[in-house]
Amino acid sequence: MTSVAPTMASDASHGPAGAAPMLPLGFTASAASAAIKKPGRMDMGMIRCPAGATLAAMYTTNQVCAAPVQLDRRHLRESRGHCSAILVNSGCANAATGDRGMANAVEIADAVARACDIASIAVQHNSTGVIGVQLPLDRMIPQIAPMAVRAAHGSIEEFARAIMTTDTYPKWSSRTVTHQGRSCTVVGCAKGAGMIHPNMATMISVITTDASLMPSEIDGHLRAAVERSFHRISIDGDTSTNDSVFALASGAAGAFPPDAIGQAFKEVARDLALLIVRDGEGYERGIHVRVTGAPSDADALSVAKSIASSLLVRCAVTGGDPNWGRILAAAGRAGVTLDVNALTLNVGGIALFGRGSPSDTPLAEREAAFRKSMVEVHLDLGSGTGAEEFISCGLTKAYVELNADYTT
Repeated sequence: MTSVAPTMASDASHGPAGAAPMLPLGFTASAASAAIKKPGRMDMGMIRCPAGATLAAMYTTNQVCAAPVQLDRRHLRESRGHCSAILVNSGCANAATGDRGMANAVEIADAVARACDIASIAVQHNSTGVIGVQLPLDRMIPQIAPMAVRAAHGSIEEFARAIMTTDTYPKWSSRTVTHQGRSCTVVGCAKGAGMIHPNMATMISVITTDASLMPSEIDGHLRAAVERSFHRISIDGDTSTNDSVFALASGAAGAFPPDAIGQAFKEVARDLALLIVRDGEGYERGIHVRVTGAPSDADALSVAKSIASSLLVRCAVTGGDPNWGRILAAAGRAGVTLDVNALTLNVGGIALFGRGSPSDTPLAEREAAFRKSMVEVHLDLGSGTGAEEFISCGLTKAYVELNADYTT
């Protein structure tokens, strides 16, 4: 018998609930402060796999790609899917930093390799924070060797907190897979509150497991999980220069049924994606758009993404304004052939539009549907069997203020 069970619950309003999960067998972690942004705050996190791990990763599609991401791509290719250490720093993205930025990324990776007694190509390193600023190597390099020594098997919390930028809480999730009396875990954490939009992972996340997986297997699990989670969320329509999601398997718990591991990856990734949306900069309420009855799943996704990303729809949600016409307008410009007379629109289960005309629904019911913590939009196109979803959040004054003053 095989089962997949959560070992941590998520609180929809306030982030992860309860204690942070333990790292899977074979992994250790530590954190340190290099005063990259604020003195005394943990801003460097390291995860080690002393016996080595198989690695899969997906990186940003933004062509203004940060130096560490460029280096990571090369290390992933040259190592053929092997990794023994990941280092992530917050406070500085090391993006758009020229030759010096690349040299700094290489120096960081080499320092991790020396401290962990591994090859440099077995190191993955990423940065998050302000673009166009050089890493303070004079404060970062001295922290690396002590971090490698302190790394211990325990909770993922310290690492999850160290990689935060404008996040208001750390984000983690885990699942336990049980099969024939044995068990393994899939444990993930993420940072992300702004610059959240496909396409690729739209934040930085690390997912670890002690299941035994070949590089091709873990790559398949990761891509399937990302497609149904991080590729279905947006906060502001901006894909970052540093987006990355890493998946590592230590193999310490042995082999498990692929379907169960794949399901655990999907559930952990979806938990993290929802936590990111609910921690979106200036977040007040979310938007969950479901589109059904489309000619194809791809068409349904195009319409759902158009609605969820619309600035006018997002402003209506922020104000609790039942201006449902904006939803139809966003659907109509998604590039998918529509028959207005076939559309059916509901928000929060309240009928708003159908058969080409507005529904006769009392204003108070419409307002209540737009003022829930998660505004549930369901648009049926009435022209096929395609279905998809996309999740975003309202556009608030707090979001504008935070990003207007981000570096000042």
